[in-house]
Amino acid sequence: MDPVVVVGGGISGVACARALTEGGVDVGLLDQGRRLGGRMAVRTVDGHAVDTGASYFTVSDDRFAAVVADWQARGLAREWTDTFEVYDDGERGDSKQGSMRWASPSGLRSLVEDLAAGLRTEQVTVQAVTRDEQTGALAVDGRPAGTVVLAMPDPQARRLLDPSLHSRSVLTDDYAPTLALLVEWERRSWHQGFDGAFVNGDPHLTWIADDGARRGDGAPVLVAHATEDLARQHLADPDAAEPVMLASLTGLLDIRDRPTWSRVQRWSFAHPAGTREDAFHLGDDGIGFCGDSWSDKPRVEAAWLSGTQLADAILDRRR
Repeated sequence: MDPVVVVGGGISGVACARALTEGGVDVGLLDQGRRLGGRMAVRTVDGHAVDTGASYFTVSDDRFAAVVADWQARGLAREWTDTFEVYDDGERGDSKQGSMRWASPSGLRSLVEDLAAGLRTEQVTVQAVTRDEQTGALAVDGRPAGTVVLAMPDPQARRLLDPSLHSRSVLTDDYAPTLALLVEWERRSWHQGFDGAFVNGDPHLTWIADDGARRGDGAPVLVAHATEDLARQHLADPDAAEPVMLASLTGLLDIRDRPTWSRVQRWSFAHPAGTREDAFHLGDDGIGFCGDSWSDKPRVEAAWLSGTQLADAILDRRR
């Protein structure tokens, strides 16, 4: 039987490939990045590993909880906080308590890489997923595949699929962009006990994270995410958004020191704008989709569950 080819090395694709491999299936995992991780991304600047994509994850499902418990036992994941501050129209209000947020001392990407240990991976930029009109056989850039899993945002998946593949019709373009501003200072001058903040009513920012607090090393580094409107204005030139983002960040937290460095990271497909009831898609044409958009609440855990449950469905179909 032809192998399963998984395209996309974020947590959903890696979780799918892991579950399929453990189920005895021949799997190839393809990703265009130099390192796996997808939107659980990390950028290292001046020796600091900074989370630039997903900010944290939560745990509610028993299967995912078992994976997280193993990460915690090996020092790969840590509990961060269950409370964030809230800023409304520039004013600091009451804090908001919720589920425990988890982080990683080495950055969230390290968790994806750990999950991928032992898998057959290849760095390649996939161009097309095609279907032979005579036999119906699938191929990824010419390599045969019994099933193809696309673990990526819908707009990216759509570009790869041959129009004859009917699974293409379930994809949407309903994704929102953001920009991530990374900033370091010589010292921590913002108020004590700050972990992160939801920002409402600001024209430039929606979220701020204390990267040193979530990592546990106390580094004087903050990460702020842009509003969708600001991101759309500056997708072609992300650096142009840095001055207004930095001004909003320092104004909200009353930071008067000059930063030692700052960077902007563009995310064209940062998060799905809509939700789905189904946890994955597996079409009769052999095409599967998974990721955080296949959920009623997009998040890291949902992406892991989506990939794992898609793998279960593929294994059932092959039995």
